[in-house]
Amino acid sequence: MKKLLLLFFITSFFSIVSAQSILKQTNQALQEINRRGEVYFSFQLNDLTQIPEFSKTISISSIKGNTVYAYANRKEFSGFSNKNTDFTVLTAPSELYPVQMSSDPKQVLTWNYYPTYNAYETLMINFAADHPAICKLITIATLASGRKILALRISDNVNTEENEPEFLYTSSIHGDELTGAILMLHLADYLLSGYGTDTRITKMVNNFDIVICPLANPDGTYKGGNSTVNGATRYNANSVDLNRNYPDPQAGQHPDGNATQPETVAFMNFAAQNTFTMSVNFHGGSEVVNYPWDTWAKVSADDTWWKYVCKEYADTVHLNSPVGYMTLYPSGITNGYAWYQITGGRQDYMNYYQHCREATIELSDTKLLTVASQLVDYWNYNYRSLLNYIEQSGYGLHGLVTDSLSGAPLQAKVFTNFDKDSSNVNTDPQVGDYHRPLKAGSYNVTYSASGYLSKTITVQVSDRQTTIRNVKLLKGTLSTNTLASEKSVIKIYPNPVIGGNTIIESQNPVQKLLVKDMNGRIVYSSTPQASRFNIECNWPSGVYLFQLTIMGKCENEKVQVISR
Repeated sequence: MKKLLLLFFITSFFSIVSAQSILKQTNQALQEINRRGEVYFSFQLNDLTQIPEFSKTISISSIKGNTVYAYANRKEFSGFSNKNTDFTVLTAPSELYPVQMSSDPKQVLTWNYYPTYNAYETLMINFAADHPAICKLITIATLASGRKILALRISDNVNTEENEPEFLYTSSIHGDELTGAILMLHLADYLLSGYGTDTRITKMVNNFDIVICPLANPDGTYKGGNSTVNGATRYNANSVDLNRNYPDPQAGQHPDGNATQPETVAFMNFAAQNTFTMSVNFHGGSEVVNYPWDTWAKVSADDTWWKYVCKEYADTVHLNSPVGYMTLYPSGITNGYAWYQITGGRQDYMNYYQHCREATIELSDTKLLTVASQLVDYWNYNYRSLLNYIEQSGYGLHGLVTDSLSGAPLQAKVFTNFDKDSSNVNTDPQVGDYHRPLKAGSYNVTYSASGYLSKTITVQVSDRQTTIRNVKLLKGTLSTNTLASEKSVIKIYPNPVIGGNTIIESQNPVQKLLVKDMNGRIVYSSTPQASRFNIECNWPSGVYLFQLTIMGKCENEKVQVISR
């Protein structure tokens, strides 16, 4: 009995101590939220399978061992408090140490300083002004604060839509994660300065449409005022995590329960106005290359390709950095969901809704590097990988999809035999060009456009090689005639090509097939006794009558057969 009483008192004592600790930390957290709009904290979680439940409530920044690092605004913290979990309020990463700032854009170009907001804006303006033939400044949005979300478009014909991959680098959607912002400014300078003198850079600018947005959340970055990045916040001016604010393929349109933020709306509009082939969203707080999906456990259609290109990035980094850099995972890469689930992330939005292959790269354990020389160090660790990654958008399958008669570009869908979960790509309707990154292999690819007959071809793709297939589509639609009694739909697709295979489908077996030219001569006959079968068209170009006998009744279809 005495032992039971002792155990009871000990348990009660620690419960009281724990409750007092939670109360103290709660008061401190609320003070931080009142001051900054968010609180940064950590807690222990022995059962990591609970992560998805916590991720629905708060914004998890990283997980190291069993320690979870997270942020919360007032509403999110209230939800977390209901879980009665011990936690520790931490000093915001942007307030740990002072950083070196500069209001002189030229001084920023020594890469030992963070720019004031005015210096940042001036630097972006100067890039475009100093290189007008290959660089254009884009204002994605002007926020209520007056700060702008800016981007640079770098290409040899910067004001013209061309048949070339569009590539996007953005950083600091979380305003206090700034290693990527400096690396993106450095990359822009490197590309612009090297054009015309460096063979690789010149070729890259000539063959790609490169967009660089160093600061996707300027209000968060300059929360402490335009003269400093000390005091930067993860969230935007409305205390919303922008990387939880996007439509989500699993969780729907408003996964975080917040209104779509001005930054989110602006970027979704910008993405819709372009046809990006690949992109990266740079973060800090960990060191790893993260690939889709973040929202669900299912494997991406491009999982093999993702592992290949992400491993190339990480392997190149490992060759050019100290031992221990980018080794959160031994390979340097991770599937997002396998690390920890998030919903409303921009990565999954870009992949699912915009058909763009976007990865998330965590560049530094320290969100705000304070030792000036580190800014140059991290550039040296990563710049080769940054260039490799841009070049990857030029490999795989590429080409033009046009009208077979007029040659006009088409807005078309390009669908491989393994595509799923919106992994297909679309053409840029202005040019008709498509760019489909693929791992080495053989693929059946179907091209389709509204009002046109689809076409399927087989292609062989090699790693780090470009395969070009230009495709012409013929106006028309699939045969969908219906027999009144049996309701048997016949489909003849893709558009028949001389020497190519054409698929015929019916809800009921086709007993007999006759193909006649317009003079009534039979050029092909068979008795397939199947609902789906292939035939090879080896006749001259022209219009042919397909006569199909189904359940004793005859169906007639006129079909255009063309050469490749």
